[in-house]
Formats: sequence, C-alpha cells, structure tokens
Amino acid sequence: MIIEHLAIWVKDLEDMKSFYQKYFGARANRGYFNKDKGFSSYFLSFQSGTRLEIMHMATIPDSKNDPIKQAIGLIHLAFSVGSIEKVNSLTQRLKTNGFKVLDGPRKTGDGYYESAVLDPENNRIEITI
Repeated sequence: MIIEHLAIWVKDLEDMKSFYQKYFGARANRGYFNKDKGFSSYFLSFQSGTRLEIMHMATIPDSKNDPIKQAIGLIHLAFSVGSIEKVNSLTQRLKTNGFKVLDGPRKTGDGYYESAVLDPENNRIEITI
C-alpha cells in the first residue's frame, strides 16, 4: 500500500505551485478550476511518484494553529534530497530567499539529518537526506 497523495488548502495557489516547483522539483498538472464552486487545485508530482494536491477556495478560513508550535494533526511534509550537502544547500537557499528556518540542519537523536523550514503559507517542511 502507498500514500497516493496529500492535500492542503492554500491562499495563493500560483505562489505555492511555484514554490514547490522551484525548490522541490514538483511538476504540476494543468489544474482543475470549478467556477461554480469557486474551487481550484493543482496536483504536484515529485520524482518519487508522490503527489501533493494544493487547493484553493475563498471560503476556507485561515488555520488557527500557530505554525511555530506543534499541534495535533498533520504537522509537516518531509522531502529526502539525498545527501547532507544537499540538505545544507537547500536550507541555505531557502533562508537566503527569505523563508523561515525553524531548526537545523542537524543530526537528530534518532539518526536523521534534517532541517525544518516554513513554506510561503507557513506549512512545515522537513528536508532530510
């Protein structure tokens, strides 16, 4: 069994699509747009075959979770980039481009090498080997 896709609501569909394309190599489909419902989405596909659906609808309220604190529920997406050097490089690139680095890069107690950053809409991203 595999996870087919994850989905997140976003405020700015095009900005989020561009972010995941630019930094994580996502390929976007042509998008789905339903004017009657005011709903739009893209499926973003990654090299592993995993997909992320980003969705927008103006009536969806902002999250009440604080992006810095931990909370019950889905808390992060993790991307494996293949090496310590690539974790370091991508983390520094995101930091240089104004994205918040929450932690790392560092070796964790359970043996991972990772950093934690926020995407443009404050979703947690882990960058791992």
